[in-house]
Amino acid sequence: MTGSEVPPAFRLAYVPGVTPTKWVRIWNERLPGTPLTLVGVPAAEAAGLLRDSGADAGFVRLPVDRTDLSAIPLYTETTVVVIPKDHAATAVEEMSAEDLAEETVLHPLDDTLDWERPPGRPALERPATTEDAVELVAAGVGLLVVPQSLARLYHRKDLTYRPLTGAPESRIALSWPEERTTDLVEEFIGIVRGRTVNSTRGRPPTPPQPKAARATKKSGGAPRKPAAGKTSRGGAGGANPKGGAKNPKGGAKRGKPRRGR
Repeated sequence: MTGSEVPPAFRLAYVPGVTPTKWVRIWNERLPGTPLTLVGVPAAEAAGLLRDSGADAGFVRLPVDRTDLSAIPLYTETTVVVIPKDHAATAVEEMSAEDLAEETVLHPLDDTLDWERPPGRPALERPATTEDAVELVAAGVGLLVVPQSLARLYHRKDLTYRPLTGAPESRIALSWPEERTTDLVEEFIGIVRGRTVNSTRGRPPTPPQPKAARATKKSGGAPRKPAAGKTSRGGAGGANPKGGAKNPKGGAKRGKPRRGR
């Protein structure tokens, strides 16, 4: 590589709540010469970033438009309700959507849950972001329903959360533009799917070899030339016109000897 050449890089987008550390570590172990760059992106902007070539692939929240984006669903998150530590709900292990009927429930503009109708009583205004909504929960304005990873991401010492039943769930997927399914994208797909380094799809294919080269590799030496005729134990024999092998006198002969007439 000359000084002017730059090694290819792989740009991986990820939405808040996703921790790509494990997959990045495996990538660095398998492709140390190909740097991986992480690109953080809000959930609502992830699909647009991929379409605009801002990243080669990304961890997104479903649904995504499959018209031009491929997606491999990876896992489904637990939905939780974020509450102050002095809230009465801390006495229970989980809550239901019906338990929130009399509560003010914040519904941020970047909400990632596909609600038909959010539970509880709506707040006077919708917070701009989930992070803003968490601050309002701490201020006693209301409660917040989010995927568990976001509750952990914006954790505060004065807040806790409980699993919430009867609520939509958020699914995480690996997505990329279908028309740009490059070799590096295939490599990352293999890592995410748990393929080993020796799996067929986890390494570059072996280029086809000429027949002579394959024969050489298999035998361990130069390929043998086809013989003009069979060779007897007594010496070399030429081919007869009928295609059989001559058997000169003194040569070994298979089968029983003919009796003289």
